[in-house]
Amino acid sequence: MKIILIRHGESEGNVVYEINDDPRRIVNLTAKGRAQAEAAAERLRAVPFTHAFASEFPRAQQTAAILLRHHALKLRIDARLNERRSGMDGLHVDMFNDYVRADYLRIKPPRGESFLEQMERLHSFLDEIAARHPHGTVLAVSHENPIVAALCLKSDVPEQAAHRKLANCEAVELVWP
Repeated sequence: MKIILIRHGESEGNVVYEINDDPRRIVNLTAKGRAQAEAAAERLRAVPFTHAFASEFPRAQQTAAILLRHHALKLRIDARLNERRSGMDGLHVDMFNDYVRADYLRIKPPRGESFLEQMERLHSFLDEIAARHPHGTVLAVSHENPIVAALCLKSDVPEQAAHRKLANCEAVELVWP
């Protein structure tokens, strides 16, 4: 299976560096984020997607809706594509980064998950989708952390890969398994 993972467009939370790891709290795309998604939709217009997934977060679903304007696909929502749970929703991202800095892969906030747990969640998603659609070309709209977790699953050095940064609407292509 080929999967193209795309980070959502710029969100209201990105602008103010605010954590949003609770999908029930609505954080929408900004005008810039919608424009980023439109540009990505044009770049991906000719890709023959067979299936499409997005996280439970509105910003990912808004991005996916724009990306799918040129594709007649039903969007499926999968919580395994959700943002890393930090238990710090609404706080500044620096608070989370400072908390996990000593061991980014293993430190687990009290009401959150470790990066390794997030990797397991993404592994489950990728395995299931590959089993169901072994010859598919899958679109998955998610967030920076889950996409980096997927990249770490393919890396020989996840400790280094875990620190990769992704721009809004940046696409990453993986062949899984």
